Amino acid sequence: MKILIIEDDLTTREFIAKGLKEHGYSVDEASDGKQGLMMALSSEYHLVVLDRMLPYLDGMKVLSAIKATLEDLPVLFLSAMDSVEDRVVGLQAGSDDYLIKPFALAELVARVDIIINRTQRLEPIQNVLSYDCLKVDLKAHRVTCHDHELSLQPKEFQLLQYFVEHNEQVVSRMRLFESIWSYHFDPKTNVIDVHMANLRRKLESAGCNDLLHTVRGAGYVLRR
Repeated sequence: MKILIIEDDLTTREFIAKGLKEHGYSVDEASDGKQGLMMALSSEYHLVVLDRMLPYLDGMKVLSAIKATLEDLPVLFLSAMDSVEDRVVGLQAGSDDYLIKPFALAELVARVDIIINRTQRLEPIQNVLSYDCLKVDLKAHRVTCHDHELSLQPKEFQLLQYFVEHNEQVVSRMRLFESIWSYHFDPKTNVIDVHMANLRRKLESAGCNDLLHTVRGAGYVLRR
């Protein structure tokens, strides 16, 4: 299950992302309204956790734009605006739930679970992702290439899953750090280079050549 967090406060965003990842969700993050709206409309998510007070484009406008294009995409509003009127306005605008700041992480996760479970009754859960010769079975934690099973370490599996989910998109090193390792970009570490080299080697040994590419100065991309 993929969740997009649109929250400008770094501490809050990391707090939410860490909790959702520990609960088994795949998480993308945006720090302002414009970036969040662009991500929401350009990728597939099962839920958006949306702060109401955002720079560049406020949460109400982001919500309106999301619902105008993706009516069935559930949105959970976060806000320090805690009056009954504020909550009613947020819900009437199209949000599926409204959680007041400060909040307990356990309550946020519970509300996310409820929304996800409710909406997923209406559509089958996609357990297998595919791109070109690759198949990634999320439930079995299994990757095959040309029907040959790859033996991947946990981080390698997460990296490949992320690239398949964002295929044809250039993904920066910073975005990989935040999404897979959940800590800030450190230009001195080579942890990504090591994992990427191992992942490429295993893909090539199974016959999946020339799929993972380095885009100089920008990051990496999965494409044929």
